Amino acid sequence: MSTVFADRRLLARAGVALILANARYWATVAPKVRTELACWRARALEIEDRELRTLALHTLRDEGFAAEVAATLVTLTPRPQRATAVRAVVALEVMYDYLDGLTERPTPDPVANGRLLFKAFTDALDPSADLEEDYYRHCPSQADGGYLRELATTVKDALVCLPATNALAPAMLRAASRCAEAEVLTHAAAFTSSSQVEGWASPAERWARETANGSGLEWREYLAGAASSVLAVHALIALAGDERTTVEHAAPIDAVYLALGALSTMLDSVVDYEQDAENGTLAYIRHYGDDRSIIGDRMVHVARAAARRAHDAPGSVHHLMTLAGVAAYYTSAPSATNELAWPATSRIQSELQPLIVPTLAVMRTWRLAKRIHAHGGR
Repeated sequence: MSTVFADRRLLARAGVALILANARYWATVAPKVRTELACWRARALEIEDRELRTLALHTLRDEGFAAEVAATLVTLTPRPQRATAVRAVVALEVMYDYLDGLTERPTPDPVANGRLLFKAFTDALDPSADLEEDYYRHCPSQADGGYLRELATTVKDALVCLPATNALAPAMLRAASRCAEAEVLTHAAAFTSSSQVEGWASPAERWARETANGSGLEWREYLAGAASSVLAVHALIALAGDERTTVEHAAPIDAVYLALGALSTMLDSVVDYEQDAENGTLAYIRHYGDDRSIIGDRMVHVARAAARRAHDAPGSVHHLMTLAGVAAYYTSAPSATNELAWPATSRIQSELQPLIVPTLAVMRTWRLAKRIHAHGGR
């Protein structure tokens, strides 16, 4: 880490980038995000099927913050294209969260169901796709009133308006396909009792082992990063709004957010471990078996990889601040001090010093404000 964070000039630039990003976000991005989320809430209320309507509204309420965080990347987008990029990012994140919840539900064939549902996600980023697929064909609940297709159409229509979409579209589609397959196979494992048999590799593990080559990540971290690759798509959408972006920018950005997504998934898993155990959720850290003490070492390895990649990527300081923001968000959570999480989260905070200090302060203040608001201002 010293090769990245010992650079005082880099840290100074990162501080300036944080100030500029905050100014752009609150002035030009946040109001548009709130408007877009309000529109999708109104649209979700029109879903015919009660279960699908409940799921859509639940994810908008509980996961809406994910869209707000994703939209921080749009502060990289030139102002004339910023509103269009926000529209695409919010719709894509809302769709991802909805599909994430929908594919966690049991079905006779979870893999076939998941792949077809997530085809809407990849079709939204595929210029050749016509969005005419019956995405709910294997799903018990189907009457969404066109909600899923409307999300995909919104993404597709917004991307057409961004000047560098053609240059980045193949990379966007690859990242989205990687994300979709990891999500589907991970959720399907929850319905497969065979995955608990000693020595038996799950389809998710086999897929990750086969596709991790060349990624610079061990298969478990690759699986974690793949499942969060919606972050890579958001970053590419933000860059697509800049006419100076070329196809050569795609690979370094995708590499940054593959590692950053892996760290996000790993932190989320240890921070929510106790809650997941209570809910019976299949946690990511199960891939480490009984030796979960190594997860802290692996997190540090991934954080360092993300920092190195960010340092060498276009817009490096912004991506470094995003890395610090993701780490600060999870490590500032009250559950970050639980018995399993603290050895890992404290090490990540230490590794990202001093870059994480201002973002950690912001996140702690934000969490305090939320608690005060939840208690009626008392």
